[in-house]
Amino acid sequence: MGYDGIVIGGGPAGMFAAITAARQGQRVLLLEKNDRPGKKLLITGKGRCNVTNDCSAQEVLQNVPRNGRFLYSAMTAFPPEKTKAFFEERGCALKTERGNRVFPVTDKSQSVLDCLVSELRRQRVAVQTARARHILAENGHVTGVETGSETIRAKWVVLATGGVSYPATGSTGDGYELARALGHTIVPAEGNLVPLETAGADCPDMQGLSLRNVGVKLVSAKGKVLYRDFGELLFTHYGVSGPTVLSASCHLKGEGCRLVLDLKPALEEGKLEARILRDLEQYRNRSMENALVDLLPRSMIPVVLRRLEIYPALQANSLTKQKRRALVELLKAFSMEITGKRPVSEAIITSGGVKVSEVDPRTMESKRVEGLYFAGEILDCDAYTGGFNLQIAWATAYAAGMAAAEKTGIDKRPVL
Repeated sequence: MGYDGIVIGGGPAGMFAAITAARQGQRVLLLEKNDRPGKKLLITGKGRCNVTNDCSAQEVLQNVPRNGRFLYSAMTAFPPEKTKAFFEERGCALKTERGNRVFPVTDKSQSVLDCLVSELRRQRVAVQTARARHILAENGHVTGVETGSETIRAKWVVLATGGVSYPATGSTGDGYELARALGHTIVPAEGNLVPLETAGADCPDMQGLSLRNVGVKLVSAKGKVLYRDFGELLFTHYGVSGPTVLSASCHLKGEGCRLVLDLKPALEEGKLEARILRDLEQYRNRSMENALVDLLPRSMIPVVLRRLEIYPALQANSLTKQKRRALVELLKAFSMEITGKRPVSEAIITSGGVKVSEVDPRTMESKRVEGLYFAGEILDCDAYTGGFNLQIAWATAYAAGMAAAEKTGIDKRPVL
């Protein structure tokens, strides 16, 4: 059997591009080097799969700090509402949670994967376990793909191999080399949406402590606020993690950056000081390590006292006005020096990839090789947490699949 097109990579973008083209009557082959497609999809959203974000296309783009403008056409053509409709019309019921995050009602990524695999079968997409070694091109036009064992001819190829995050799932950067071999520029890849490492012993001493409502600022060495957020944060043995930190990692630039926490964002300084005065009065005969139990989590108290050089056994009614004022300032600006990101293998998404100026933003077709398309994380676009990165995958895959099918419908060139 001949194929009109080949999709390389069986992740979310690859599966969706194959489905989209097949729905337009194309004969499609999906090549996946793992024994089954969707391996990485199963671990997204902590195994729940944050399918998309229930917002407008414009709001999605506002959450794309890198090359968001490039995605305008694709996101407008396939916004979150169409993503939701696709899955719900095929029996995968969805629900919307805090932050407009959309999950399957089952709370299982497997439900999303089952829906995609079922549609692959329904659209008669052939799925083959094989690694693409080379994308073949003649006279500036794609002619097929070479695997380790055969040459498969096709009129178009969608490259959707992902980035380099979570390499155990198959995201090992193979697609970068395939694209580079055809003349594309690859922006160096690094991890984004990744935990951050910090200096000193404070974070390890608070390991496991989770804060729900905290203000977060990422500040450069020159004092410029690079990113601001509010929400959840987790202290770890290496530094900090959690949704606010993952999004902040997208803006980390150079050395000397600090993460500054407002531990009491609901209270301005005057009200916070009044609150502390009440606590100190109520527990005036207690030691400081026991007088702050209503104000701070237990594991944070020793860290705060150490920073302020307050002896833990000091009686609360002996705290000076200067130290009390310093406590207020620390709680409103708890600063940590960032020493770097965790390894890219721990990142949720890859920053970098195929340079977007070499790709048509309307069709995702290469400007270097006709019949070559890109979809998903292989492109140099990435977004914050909240379902936005998967929405990029669906939208770019839809654009690529539709464009490939449309061009093939016009161009009656036979399969070689």
